[in-house]
Amino acid sequence: MSGDSWINAKQCRIIVVVLTVIYVLFMGNLLFFKGRTVGLSYQYNWIPFDTIRPLLLERDKYSTEAWVKNLFGNIVLFIPLGVCIPVLFRKCRSFLKLTLAVILILFAVELTQLVTRVGAFDVDDIILNTFGAWIGYVGLQFLMYVGRLR
Repeated sequence: MSGDSWINAKQCRIIVVVLTVIYVLFMGNLLFFKGRTVGLSYQYNWIPFDTIRPLLLERDKYSTEAWVKNLFGNIVLFIPLGVCIPVLFRKCRSFLKLTLAVILILFAVELTQLVTRVGAFDVDDIILNTFGAWIGYVGLQFLMYVGRLR
């Protein structure tokens, strides 16, 4: 570790842990509590791109809010996963292992939403959320690369 570094690895890890806890609490509230009521039936989509396809091909049928929330919200809100997981879990630093971890976490979230009926299980959410995590991972790799250049 060079003497001119303004933050050391231990401090960085503590910051990431605190931010991860805040992120998990925020997402837990958003996914399971905020504006959620228990539905009367189980809602699910097991067919990949069944929800995404109409959003992309039939854009005029959706309000801008619904379109942005369903596409970009599902991507942007999960960018932190691609940063937090590899920083906190050394075994998940490869792209493949990160992807597997993200898919398992997202599957558990979607399954919990299905079982508790406070949302719907949608395989397309897993696809979009995973894409968001990939963006975070690529951003982290870029920052690490730039940091090594200095």
